[in-house]
Formats: sequence, structure tokens, C-alpha cells
Amino acid sequence: MNASVELCSYPELDDRIVIVRAGDEVDAVFVRTERFNVLIDTLGTPEQCRRALDLLEEKAAARPLIVINSHMDWDHFWGNAAIAGRAPIIAHTAALDRLRDPAAQQVLKDKMNQESRFQNVELIGPDITFSGAMVLNGGDLTLELIHTPGHTPDHIAVWIPELRTCLAVDAVEYPIPEVWSRTAGDLRLIRSSLQRIRDLDARLVIPAHGQTSSPSTVKANLAYFEALADRVDGLSERQLADGQLSRSSGFRLEDFVAIPDGMPADTATFYRNCHETNLGATVQAHIEKRKSA
Repeated sequence: MNASVELCSYPELDDRIVIVRAGDEVDAVFVRTERFNVLIDTLGTPEQCRRALDLLEEKAAARPLIVINSHMDWDHFWGNAAIAGRAPIIAHTAALDRLRDPAAQQVLKDKMNQESRFQNVELIGPDITFSGAMVLNGGDLTLELIHTPGHTPDHIAVWIPELRTCLAVDAVEYPIPEVWSRTAGDLRLIRSSLQRIRDLDARLVIPAHGQTSSPSTVKANLAYFEALADRVDGLSERQLADGQLSRSSGFRLEDFVAIPDGMPADTATFYRNCHETNLGATVQAHIEKRKSA
């Protein structure tokens, strides 16, 4: 069944920004500027995206629409079919590599087999890509598209300097983000991206998961990775080789962050799996550091 779609806000959030919430699944964001409207992400199905566009129609005020795909994870761009031909879609150049990877089609096939709501999904990619950074000048508001890899290679966040608001998507997450792979390189990237967002000194930081706007989430994410590294640094060679380390006392997710009260069991399991990937990457980084010492 499609997650319900509703429009939300946060305390102190400028009324030109609207949170487009698909239940507990994901948040997209709508930004209204003088010159055009911007939709950051199209949710997980075309039906969800169409519902969002219907709800936003009054706020859109007949301005042209620009769509940004933050990254090629299914819950962020599978709604593109509702947009195709109606508005340009912008993404980072690395998104094309992910879209062409056979794994993208396999994920769709698996999802179709699991839930009928994905039957109408087409994997539609961006019309415009960029590398490095890109700026959209909306007149009253500027949207700076910042490459923030680490969670995925193609991930971008959006910085609106006039409002000191960062739309961090999945680069920041509550309770924790997940690194792309169990490699030292991707771990360095996600920590660097978190530091870059922290250094913006944003008034509001809005991730796509966790339903929060507090900049403290960025500091908490960085503190989590730092604590992970510190604890791994104290391991022996035998402990480093333990494939079940994430279930050992002192290395479980709840040993680093509090599991939010009322979090569904399947969601908690998802974040424990994220933690296992993060821990694997941290162990790999430690091993590489030892070898180079």
C-alpha cells in the first residue's frame, strides 16, 4: 500500500519551504522562489508524487517547476515518471552510473515482487547533471546544490543561504546515517560530508528521515562516527576479525546512540544493519591505518 502523503512544516521553518511527507517512509521538500518552484525528490512511486503535486498546487502559484533528485535510492526518485516531460530533473553526474548499474533494475524487480504499488515505476533518470556544485538563482532565494558523497556516490544536499537552511536529505540522518560501503574511502567521504554540512553553521538542518530540523543531528552523527573509531582503535587483532562484532557488548548500535522510543521493530532492525555497515567500514579504516603506520 502507498504511504500516505501530507504537507508538513517545522517550527521556525520559512513558509516558502514545505515538507512533503510520505508517512514514515521518506520526506521530500518543496521550495517556492520568486522565479520558480523546486521539488527535492519525487518520493517512492509515481502515485505518491502525483498526490504531492496535487497537494502543492495552490502553493505552486503557476511558477515553473524544477526537480532535483538528491540521489538514486528508490524512495527518493522512483516517482520521476510523474514528472517526466513536465519539468527538468537535475542530479549529480554520478547518478547516471548508478542508474545504468544492473543492480538498479534488480532492486526494482525485487520491490515489484514484494509490493504491487511498485508496478507502475519506471527508472527515469535526470535531464541535467553536474559535477562539483551547481547554483539555482530563484531571485529571493538561492539553492546551492552541494555534492555530499559517502552515503551514496551521487548524493547532493541543498543549502539555502538566505534562510541558513540545509536540506541534508540522507547525508544526515536520525538516529544514524549509513555509509555506502564497508570501505575506508566511503567512510572518509561520509564524515567529510557531515563536516561540510556542520561548517555551514545552519539554523535548520532537515534530513529526509527522522522528522527533525535540529542542527544538533549533524553533531550527533559526527560524534557517533568518532566514538565508533575510538572504540575500534582499542580492539585486538582477534577482535578485529570478528564478523559478529556489531552484536558484541560495547559495539551494538544502542551502545552508541539511543534507539528512539516507539521506533517500530523493523525500523530498529534497519538501523542496526546500517550500524553494522558503518562498523565494518570503521574496522577497515583502522586496519588500513595500522598497515600504513
